[in-house]
Amino acid sequence: MLGEFRPGRSIYVQGAVGEPLALHGILLAAPEAMAGVKVTGCFLPGINSFDYAALHEGARLITFMLPPAMRPSYEVGRTGVAALAYSQIAERYSAGAPVDLAVLQVTPPDNQGLCSFGPCADFAPLVWPRARRRLAFVNAALPRSRRGPTIPYAAIEVAIHVDGPFITTEAEAPTVQQLDISNHIAALIPDGAAVQTGIGAAPAAALAGLLHHRRLRVRSGMVTPGYRALDEAGALARGAGHVTGLALGPADFVSWAVRAFTFADATITHGAHALALSSPLFAINSALEVDLLGQANIERRGERLVSGLGGAPDFARAARISPGGRGVLALPSTTRGGEVSRIVARLASPTVSIGREFADLVVTEHGVADLRGTCMDQRARALVAIADPAHRSRLEGEWSSLRRRL
Repeated sequence: MLGEFRPGRSIYVQGAVGEPLALHGILLAAPEAMAGVKVTGCFLPGINSFDYAALHEGARLITFMLPPAMRPSYEVGRTGVAALAYSQIAERYSAGAPVDLAVLQVTPPDNQGLCSFGPCADFAPLVWPRARRRLAFVNAALPRSRRGPTIPYAAIEVAIHVDGPFITTEAEAPTVQQLDISNHIAALIPDGAAVQTGIGAAPAAALAGLLHHRRLRVRSGMVTPGYRALDEAGALARGAGHVTGLALGPADFVSWAVRAFTFADATITHGAHALALSSPLFAINSALEVDLLGQANIERRGERLVSGLGGAPDFARAARISPGGRGVLALPSTTRGGEVSRIVARLASPTVSIGREFADLVVTEHGVADLRGTCMDQRARALVAIADPAHRSRLEGEWSSLRRRL
């Protein structure tokens, strides 16, 4: 297997919940295999925790978000972060230069000789047909998706059979603050809507407010345990072909999800025009901070890069062109125990992740700011009104000063 890792080779390693955990031990035992290797993959904060570029000073990694574990190699210049949204990553993998080697995780083949990607179909199905060679960890423990992309076992040049863990996460009970946000969001979403939720506690918790809705359709890049609760409550439409790219949660949830959802690659789950046909689309994502112009930062704390664009910009655009759809940014009003407001006069970050032209609805535990069709003063007032009360007076003063300079 290590013979496939050669200097000068470009290697795609499947990320998110599809990352093959067995690969870590192999590379840790022989870090020299990473000399001169260039790895690419979509690794996610809170999910992926292995730093490939730290194994050897000659290793390089290109990712699209920045998990904390990769921070050391990022700081010394071995890891680069490409500022691409999911739809652009999909385009890069499906139409850009092919990789020399694709490293995948799949299920054992079925009676037709086809291996499933299990609970992670975001980018690997786009990469493997164009890769010059394919190495797959064939994991007997990985649950097979009933409806999703496959790869012929015969197309795998190097197959490593394992029976071990795959990436799961523990479910977390929503906080009172998150439930307040959820209830505000629930009042915005009609029965029969298509729903998407992104990375973060607030979007995941938003599903708790939808248990009494009916005929909801799922059009999400990721599903979490809240969707199972919706299904069991009768909130999801029957026979609607609910679509996702990956399932994130405990093992029992993942085993349920691969039976309940259609899994698709990111050209489908994040393609704005296809998503817009799922009207009305309600896209629920989060942000680290939102300023009084309606601009959102989802990538940086201060000037420090902690994440990436992900799929939020794709869904914001799709919701904007979806008839009756809305883009929702859900976030607690403060952080650090209430000391720091997440509604700010101007972004501290040098990066605008989601522009003000895509700001529809911003939701905190204090209410909803509807920014559609508003002028600058109107949106500033609406956003101050959903900030934590302890910070509103200061924000009003900062806006007054800022407005005079605009």
